Amino acid sequence: MDWQSIFAPSVPLLEGFVRGTVTFLVLLVLMRLVGQREAGGLGITDVLLVVLVAEAAAAGLHGEAESVTDGVVLVSTILFWSVAVDAVAYRFPRVGALLKARPRALIENGMLNRKVMLREFMTPEEVPSHLRLHGIEDIAVVDRAYIEPNGMISVVRRDRGETEPVEPPESL
Repeated sequence: MDWQSIFAPSVPLLEGFVRGTVTFLVLLVLMRLVGQREAGGLGITDVLLVVLVAEAAAAGLHGEAESVTDGVVLVSTILFWSVAVDAVAYRFPRVGALLKARPRALIENGMLNRKVMLREFMTPEEVPSHLRLHGIEDIAVVDRAYIEPNGMISVVRRDRGETEPVEPPESL
């Protein structure tokens, strides 16, 4: 077994760091522009982190990278930037508003916010289906509903009761 080929970096460490940095930051910006509904139950940075770490680690595991060290440098770089982005967003709220998604008001005082619907590519027919998941049949009982940063929709009823999503019935 050639231990040198397994652990010796095939590219300079700085190049691996720069590649990981550029990839993470470009994908973060692109995913931030896509909108919140596409994230599903995870935040956009969570999805980005999982995909990039898996891809970077897989190259080292399968031998596509020249060495395990190349994969470790990429994974370390991606994790570094994930923590750094979170730290900057926490420390500097104005920068955090750019880096992190915020809840967007989908319904206010029982009225649909067409601007948010347009931004999230949501049709008027989709809104009632999301409300039904919260056990609400009539939009008039909704005081506010938000598309959350993780893509989920939260609802506050006019009677000020927060609603929990209703579990779909199991198929028979």
